[in-house]
Formats: sequence, structure tokens, C-alpha cells
Amino acid sequence: MFSRFVQPKLIATQAKNLSTTSQNNAKVMVAGASGGIGQPLSLLLKQSPLVDHLSLYDIVHTPGVAADLSHIESKAHVQAFNGADQLKVLKILLFLQGLNPTDVNVPVIGGHAGITIIPLISQATPSVSFPDDQLKALTGRIQEAGTEVVKAKAGAGSATLSMAYAGARFAFSLIQGLKGESNVIECAYVKSDVTEASYFSTPVHLGKNGIEKNLGLGKLSDFEKELVKAAVPELKKNIAKGEEFVAKS
Repeated sequence: MFSRFVQPKLIATQAKNLSTTSQNNAKVMVAGASGGIGQPLSLLLKQSPLVDHLSLYDIVHTPGVAADLSHIESKAHVQAFNGADQLKVLKILLFLQGLNPTDVNVPVIGGHAGITIIPLISQATPSVSFPDDQLKALTGRIQEAGTEVVKAKAGAGSATLSMAYAGARFAFSLIQGLKGESNVIECAYVKSDVTEASYFSTPVHLGKNGIEKNLGLGKLSDFEKELVKAAVPELKKNIAKGEEFVAKS
């Protein structure tokens, strides 16, 4: 039986950079990018520092795959070719500011859904700044990024690739900390007294004992303080539901 997706094929080319340097840009095309092999293949290519431009082709669902992969902070620009370009606003704005996504770190605190997701753009490294209207729109897009992927995949899946990448990244960081590497910091949703919510995601220092130190909220902008204020009641309700479920199990 034939798959309704194209069987994956890989085509790689090199094009001269538009600058005066002799550096080559690697452009990779995946045909059949929406299938069971094409999706993980595209994920692996997106992570590679050797790839500058990744074009995804298939009969259906490539916008969703591209939207999912665009959450990964590597330099490869992703385009889908059975629908619209799914490059996220965050990457566009960072590009406009002349930043490489691989060099940018933005702590994300709070929780994992809607308004509980709080990107601390004021603490981004390197430092960035946006007008208030762009900052509000950007924050909203980040909070609803997972929902955007579900919509882009037209009900055929969720943000599985980028979440798998995030899980692997955290596991690698945890292992590095357990092995004694210094200054390993990741955001983690853990039991906490940082806010009124008993569980809250903040940057943590990972080491030989697991979490060595909760680094807390840091200095928040007024806008971010309001985001935390709105998130805590929602988080407390979510936590109460989780604890109730465990108690009944």
C-alpha cells in the first residue's frame, strides 16, 4: 500500500553567500517531509549547524512540520512548500535585529499553557528591545505557539518535534551537570516558593546533585510583572487539579 505522503528524498546544494566572503550556504530540500521518515529527518537537519536553509516538500501538512521545527533555535531557515512560510515572528524580529537564533537565550518561566507561559524578553542575551506593541504581540505569539502548530498541522498532530528537541536538550544539560560541568542552566518546572504557585518554572543551576540552585525570577520589567500576576492564579488551579488527580490515583 502506498503512503499518502511522498517517500522522503534529500537534495543538498551550496550557494555562494551574497556577501563578499567565500563562505558557502548549504541549502537542503526534503521531499516527503511530512511522513514518518521525513519528519525526523527534517528535525535532524534543522539541528545541524551545516544547514542554512531547509525547504520542506510534501503533498500535505508541510506548513505544520515547518511551524513545529521553527521553534528550534538553530540557524537554518525553514520553508514549507504546500502552503505558507511558517517562520515564526520571533525569528523574524531577531533577524531584523541582526541576531543569530543560536546565539540568543530567552528564559521562559511560569507554566506550559497559554498565559502561564512567560518569556522574559527583558532578560534575553544578547539584549534586545521592541516597541510595546511588538513586545505584546510577540509575547502572545510565543504563548500560543503550540496552538499555532496544531492549527498548521490541520489536526494531524501537535508540536511533537520541537517538544522532543526541548526534552532532549534538557536531558543533555542534566547529564552535563551530573558529570560535573559548570554553569549548566536550564529552565525547569519544579516545586518552588518563588511565587504563590507551589510549582513554577524558573532558570535552575544543574549540577552533580541535580538542581543545585533555583535562580528565581531575576529582574522583571513592569510588563513581565503583570504577566506573572496573571499567570499565578491559573497555575494554582492547574496544580490543584493535578494534585487532586494524584490523590485519587
